[in-house]
Amino acid sequence: MTTRRKYRKRQEQTVVAVKLDLEMEPLVYHKWGARQTCEGGDWLVDNDGDVYTIDADSFAKTYVEQSRGMYKKVGVVWAEQADEQGAIPTKEGSTSYEAGDYLVFNEPDGTDGYAVASAKFDKMYEPVNDEG
Repeated sequence: MTTRRKYRKRQEQTVVAVKLDLEMEPLVYHKWGARQTCEGGDWLVDNDGDVYTIDADSFAKTYVEQSRGMYKKVGVVWAEQADEQGAIPTKEGSTSYEAGDYLVFNEPDGTDGYAVASAKFDKMYEPVNDEG
């Protein structure tokens, strides 16, 4: 792996999200090469046409409402480019990735992670300059 660095979502990046505020059995779906699950209280997100769920706790820690149904990821993430293909465990299941894709973590200790294709990552995130 390459060195892990801090990034933030670009200013113009927002998602459409709906909280699954329902009493429900866990929802199981297939995405990113693996089985994913969500439960009541999790969020259904449309990120520029890419639809998926986000764990309730993770969403609460990392997103803020901009207007009704529109949310922006706040704070920073830590990311590194993968040297080879593999899979990363996520709160919802796991995500397969290819060499060159980014492994992204909401926590500095490398937890609450997911994978993002390189071109998509470059469009969505910008490096954080910790100097000065």
